[in-house]
Amino acid sequence: MAAPILVLVCVSALLLGTPHVGHAQNSPQDFLNPHNAARGQVRVGPMVWDDAVAAYARSYANRRIGDCNLVHSGGPYGENLFWGMGAEFTAGDAVRAWVNERQYYDYNSNTCAAEQQCGHYTQVVWRNSVRLGCARVKCNSGAIFIICNYDPPGNYRGERPY
Repeated sequence: MAAPILVLVCVSALLLGTPHVGHAQNSPQDFLNPHNAARGQVRVGPMVWDDAVAAYARSYANRRIGDCNLVHSGGPYGENLFWGMGAEFTAGDAVRAWVNERQYYDYNSNTCAAEQQCGHYTQVVWRNSVRLGCARVKCNSGAIFIICNYDPPGNYRGERPY
């Protein structure tokens, strides 16, 4: 069996996600808990689940079922995207992948390490983003597409996340 493939997309201004409610390991709490754990590590207050933000994420994720393309929605929210093939990736897998970018973020210079991404991480811990909505879909190809949306959005150039 081939190793699972994992792809992340980072956009400096927007990031997105929400699960199908009711699926094991993909509930709103399965998205919130790792987000809030990462935020707690840098003394940022917790986020809350927002049904309107989640509905936006769910609608956009459903639009990606046919192609599973990592294309940002261009909507009003911050957004993180995740794509994986070869395993039943969960909410926790996506958030862990985004939070793992912390190792590339330098708070003092407010920059990412050369040739690395850290914008997913900074959106997760963005102090002013307080409402979260995410979605997870299985695409026609069998790949998993996960999106989390953040309200208000973060990752503003020149501003620190916390």
